[in-house]
Amino acid sequence: MDLILWRHAQAVMLEEAQGTAFDLPRDLARALTPKGERQAARMAEWLNQRLPDTTRILASPARRTQQTAEALGRRFRTVDSINPLASVDDLLVAARWPDAREPVLIVGHQPTLGLLAARLLTGQDAPWSVRKGAVWWLRSREREGDQQVVLHAVVPPDLV
Repeated sequence: MDLILWRHAQAVMLEEAQGTAFDLPRDLARALTPKGERQAARMAEWLNQRLPDTTRILASPARRTQQTAEALGRRFRTVDSINPLASVDDLLVAARWPDAREPVLIVGHQPTLGLLAARLLTGQDAPWSVRKGAVWWLRSREREGDQQVVLHAVVPPDLV
C-alpha cells in the first residue's frame, strides 16, 4: 500500500492574543496565501503525473487543506477525523493502513503528519518536520514474511 502524506501549503497565520486558548473554528477557516496557492498548484502537477487514478484522496476539513486538495483537480473526501487536532491513530484508521488496496493520499497538518511518518519508518512517534506544501510518499511491502515501510519520496514544493 502506498500512503502519501501532503501537508497543506502555506496559509495565513492565525493571530492569537497572548494567553488566548487555541480556537479551532478560527484555525479551520484559515486560507492559503498567494504563495500557498502556487505551492499547491506546483505540487498538484507533480502528484498528478505520478498518482494512480485509483488513489483515494482524504482531506482535513480545514479550509487550507481543502484548497490544497482542490489544486489536484480530482475528487476527494473530507474526513473530519483528520483535522488539525487529529492523532496519528486517527490518520491510520482513515487511511486503513496498511490494508487498503488502493493508494491513499492524506492532505493534513503538522505535527501529526511528521509523527505519522516517524512512527511508520522508525516505530516511534517523534516530532519530525514536514514542510508546508511538501509530500512524503511511504510504501508498505512484505519481504520474506516481514512487513516493511519504505520511504519512496520526500518532495518539498520548491523542488517541483
